[in-house]
Order: sequence, then C-alpha cells, then structure tokens
Amino acid sequence: MTAFRELHDPNVIARPAEDWLEPGPYVGREAFMRFVEQARDTWDADAAEPITELVDLADHVVVRMIWRTAGRGPESNIEFTIVYTVRKGRIFTVEYIWDHAEALEAVGLSEGDGHTESS
Repeated sequence: MTAFRELHDPNVIARPAEDWLEPGPYVGREAFMRFVEQARDTWDADAAEPITELVDLADHVVVRMIWRTAGRGPESNIEFTIVYTVRKGRIFTVEYIWDHAEALEAVGLSEGDGHTESS
C-alpha cells in the first residue's frame, strides 16, 4: 500500500461511484487511503485487475477494473471504471464510475472511439 499511497497527491480528491455505501468525496491522501483500506478490510481476500487497456488522454487516465473479493459473505466481482486526473506526476483526482461509457464521456471519448472492454 505504500507505493499505491505515494502515487497520490497529498490533496487528492476521490469520489466513489454513485450509490456507494460511503458517498464521499474523500479529500486528502489520508482520507482516501482510509476509504480504500476500509473497503478492502470488508473481505478476507481481494484483488483488482484491469479489464481494458489504459486510456491516456492529456492529464486523464481511464481504466475499466474488476474487483474480485472473497471471504466474510458471498464472493463478488465488482466492475467499475476509474478516471484519474494526474498533475505534476501524481494522481490528483480519482473518480469511480459504474458505467464505462459514462466514464469515457467524462473525458470526451466514446466507446465508438475504439475504447471498449477487452474480451
């Protein structure tokens, strides 16, 4: 988690997906790290992996993810897209969006631009 933490600006702003249990936003690296750690602590095991190529557009990076969880209740596979805004080499904003097409639209793209989920 230390390397992940250091990727983020000290003043990072993170917005969870709509209807997430804890609505946020989370302001500051410490608040964001607590949010991530609390979400991960919900299960005994978890892994997040990209299911699309990274889309790099100016100061934005967009990636569709799947978060696989196990333990303490049913296993789950949660899909979402993350829109990162990068400033001065660090992640300044993090926005989680359920709908991949909506996330692409947020940065001025569409799935018709060839930015679809990989199989």
